[in-house]
Amino acid sequence: MTHRIAVTAGEPAGIGPDLCLQLAQSPFQDELLVIADGDVLQQRAAMLGLSIRFEPANLEQAARPSEAGLLRYIHTPTAVTVKPGVLSLDNAASVIDGLQIALDGCLDGRFSAVVTAPVHKGIINDSGVNFSGHTEFFAEGAGVKKVVMMLATPSLRVALVTTHLPLRQVAEAITEENVRQTIEITYKAMQQQFAIDQPKIAVCGLNPHAGEGGHLGNEEQRIIAPVIQHFVDRGMQITGPWPADTIFVKEKLTDYDAVVAMYHDQGLPVLKHQGFGHAVNTTLGLPFIRTSVDHGTALELAGTGRANVSSLIHAIGMAQSMIHAQN
Repeated sequence: MTHRIAVTAGEPAGIGPDLCLQLAQSPFQDELLVIADGDVLQQRAAMLGLSIRFEPANLEQAARPSEAGLLRYIHTPTAVTVKPGVLSLDNAASVIDGLQIALDGCLDGRFSAVVTAPVHKGIINDSGVNFSGHTEFFAEGAGVKKVVMMLATPSLRVALVTTHLPLRQVAEAITEENVRQTIEITYKAMQQQFAIDQPKIAVCGLNPHAGEGGHLGNEEQRIIAPVIQHFVDRGMQITGPWPADTIFVKEKLTDYDAVVAMYHDQGLPVLKHQGFGHAVNTTLGLPFIRTSVDHGTALELAGTGRANVSSLIHAIGMAQSMIHAQN
């Protein structure tokens, strides 16, 4: 069965359009629909010297495999001319429009998944739109209170209890409810979207040496360990709290399907060191599949032909795998 996957091009002045054009150089079994300004795509293709046919999307037809050299798109017009590498407040609205089209299409079943290229949060907020990120946008739009950010490479998956918080606020956000919900959502996703019947999940502590028996902090004893025991009592293979400098040793990781880290820079530097350019950002807990690249807008590379499409290809591959695991 051919599925229809929305691909949002993100910030038009960044490398998102370049990456979408590179995608169109290869065939895909599923139909990829790029959500972007069609004129920007065509102008960027000419700038990069790429020979691509452009076809407006027809959502009334059944999904068709994507052909090499053909880019199907949903037009979301920008307000002013786009110059590669130059941000414009006037064009921020078109980025939000594209995300809304993807969200609506996923919710009503027209799209089987959405894959997102990077946006520039700063320019969106400076334009007057309160925007924390893709994760929060899709969660709010879907009416979901708790989602989990997970990054994955072929050999490592890291889910986060907290995401984009100042470090001084992290400890306050490590509550029993937050830790429990993160583990529950991660466990369920491993079963439903990664086809792992009995997931094995390692949970990090918050403090150095996982608190050193309470000498370096007691969040492990008061909060994290009791939550883990709750899952163990239910027969689930959840272990910890582990010191982060121990669990991320290669030999340990082979025993687990995922690691739950307490905060952004506890888990993601290890993962990105291992597989930057091959890592995929996915949002667990949504009523649809969403994956993304593991990098930013790279404004300095826009229009140069030097943008690397590998992370976007991996993000599409993971979305496809998750779709088929559910069907």
